[in-house]
Amino acid sequence: MEILPAIDLLEGRCVRLYQGDYEQSQVFSEDPVEVAKSWVDQGANWLHLVDLDGAKTGEPVNLEPISRIVNAIDVPVQVGGGIRDRNRVTQLLDLGVNRVILGTVAIENPELVTQLCQEFPQQIVIGIDARDGKVATRGWLETSEIEAIDLAQRMPHAAAIVYTDIHRDGTLKGPNIPMLREMAQAIEVPVIASGGVSSVTDLLSLLALEPVGVNSVIVGRALYTGDVALKEAIQAVGQGRWQDVPPDLGSSATA
Repeated sequence: MEILPAIDLLEGRCVRLYQGDYEQSQVFSEDPVEVAKSWVDQGANWLHLVDLDGAKTGEPVNLEPISRIVNAIDVPVQVGGGIRDRNRVTQLLDLGVNRVILGTVAIENPELVTQLCQEFPQQIVIGIDARDGKVATRGWLETSEIEAIDLAQRMPHAAAIVYTDIHRDGTLKGPNIPMLREMAQAIEVPVIASGGVSSVTDLLSLLALEPVGVNSVIVGRALYTGDVALKEAIQAVGQGRWQDVPPDLGSSATA
C-alpha cells in the first residue's frame, strides 16, 4: 500500500479544504516546496498535487509552484486540477510531472480522455470525486447525475482511478471502505483511495482492500495536523499484511 502525501495548492500556498469547500480552507504552509521536501525526507515515494485554483477556473493556475516542487525532489509526482485539454496535459508532462489526473473532462469529453490514455500510457489517472455516489465536477462546485462506478467502468485504459468521497475529504472521519471495495471489485484498473484518513488504523483498514485492487492511499489533513506521522505510517503499512487486518477494520466503516 503506497501512501501519497497530498499538497493542495491555493494561491501558491499549501492548504486543506473541508469537504471541498473553498470557503473552509486552512493554510498549512506558505512554502509548498519545503512541504514537498519534508514528505520526501520522511519516506514518501510519490506526491499528490492538486491545483485548487485550476480546478475551479478550468485553467492551471499554480504551474510555477508545481514546477518548483518537481525540480526540488527526486520522487514521481501526480497532478490534478483544471486539466481539461491535451495542451494542459502535455504542458504538465513537459514540466516533469509523471501522471496527470483528469476529472471534469472525463465527464464532459470522455472520448478525449480515452485518446489521452492511449497516447500517454500509464500517465493518465482519472479523478472521480463523488458526492452521495454521484460524480462532482468543476472543483466540486457542480454534481452530475453520473454514478461514480459507472464512470470508472468507462475508463479501462487509465493508469489508475483516484476515488474521493467528498463527504469524507478533510474531515478525518475515516475512508469510505464499502464504496472503495465496491469500486475496486467493479473494475480492473487500480484504485487510489482518497478522503477521510485520520489515523494509522485507517491506513491499516485499507490493507484489506489490496487484494481487490486498492493499492494506494492519498493522505492530506491528517499529515498536517499530526494525526498521522508519515514515517511511522509508511513503516506500519509496510509491515502490515492484509491477512492480519481484523475483520472489523476491513469492513465496518459506513458510507
